[in-house]
Amino acid sequence: MDAIAAAPKFSARKYNIKICKGIYYENVIVEEHKTNITFIGDGIDKTIISGNRSCDGGLNTSDTATLGIDGAGFVAKYMTIENTAGPANLQAIALRSSVQSAFYQCKFSGYQDTLCTEQDKQFYRECKIYGTIDFIFAQGRSNPNETSGIVIHNCTIRAADDLKKNGSSTVKSYLGRPWFDYSRTIVMQSFIDNVIDPKGWTEWENNSTNLANIFYAEYQNRGPGASTRGRVKWTSYRRINRAQATNFTVRNFISGYEWLPSLGIPFFPDLV
Repeated sequence: MDAIAAAPKFSARKYNIKICKGIYYENVIVEEHKTNITFIGDGIDKTIISGNRSCDGGLNTSDTATLGIDGAGFVAKYMTIENTAGPANLQAIALRSSVQSAFYQCKFSGYQDTLCTEQDKQFYRECKIYGTIDFIFAQGRSNPNETSGIVIHNCTIRAADDLKKNGSSTVKSYLGRPWFDYSRTIVMQSFIDNVIDPKGWTEWENNSTNLANIFYAEYQNRGPGASTRGRVKWTSYRRINRAQATNFTVRNFISGYEWLPSLGIPFFPDLV
């Protein structure tokens, strides 16, 4: 994208790039030296960046991203990022971010591995994320002292309209599965529809992950899929209390008050 090439290197100030309504067929990388860039679109499904790279084409998973973010301080608002490779082409990322970044009123659409939250603090507000297999994922934790994880807070988890029409109750869906031995995911104060299997969570293929070391937790969710009575019996699965859930809020888990107020994105710092 020419607009990124024209942006200053290692900028300490926000640099806004306005992307008007339209479909842009390209793969975009915001490189490490392009810091504090903000994409501003005209709205979800109005401004669309579309790609179709996939692992089936011989690429590494991270290289399939339609939009790849390596420049710290990135923000995107009011747009759609999609990967249209589809179910026959293996992993195909729509968005990959490896740096502190934030997204507001954006849509991420794909099939497998739609959203890759590689590392650092990331915040998503009023976003829509569509996919089927592992469509929100990260690199995982290699030891228990790493402070990373995925927190789904005050969100809605449900089947897309087309899946509902075709019978979402026939498809077993889960909140997550552990890729690495210290995988950590927390779902709290969210609406969970009946698309989620009562077990809630499932093993990685061939049960290759040490389930004793992961941290999967739920707190105060609601909806027909939120009951924890039938959840997995792993010792690493937890029904946490309010004091424990506080550790995973915007204020505490991603130090939200240190960087979000200047972005013009609303956020709830604490439990709702």
